[in-house]
Amino acid sequence: MQTDKSKIHFKKASYSDVGFLTYLRKVTMDEHLFKAGIKMSDEQHTSRVFEFFEESFLIQVNGHTVGVIKLGIENAALHIRQFQILPNYQNHGIGKSVLEVCKKKAREKGISLTLNVLLENPAKDLYLKNGFEIETTDKLQHFMRCSLL
Repeated sequence: MQTDKSKIHFKKASYSDVGFLTYLRKVTMDEHLFKAGIKMSDEQHTSRVFEFFEESFLIQVNGHTVGVIKLGIENAALHIRQFQILPNYQNHGIGKSVLEVCKKKAREKGISLTLNVLLENPAKDLYLKNGFEIETTDKLQHFMRCSLL
């Protein structure tokens, strides 16, 4: 089942969303962080939610909040700081549609789109299928870029 792109909307996150965003981060990241040797407490997850909070947008499908995207300018590129979708909504085309919106924003600014992904996170495959390339890798993550120029 693919999701109709016209049904995807973005809403600026507010402080009343912090509980959901912390839950989302835990449910989508704990497994991958554990594989990377990182154990985070609830407080640490919440602290990460608050990083660049003003750049947080809820991803909504048919009126249901299903994820978050944080976008900011970093090193002269539009950088995806955080991108998470609830597990039940993954593999339905939402990620691809959100990436298309991000690419459009980067093109409008005349810059490339970047992100970092943990080595063991299967989201890397989504990024590779959607035009990202691995620029460098360290012991924890891949640094990826989608050149749109």
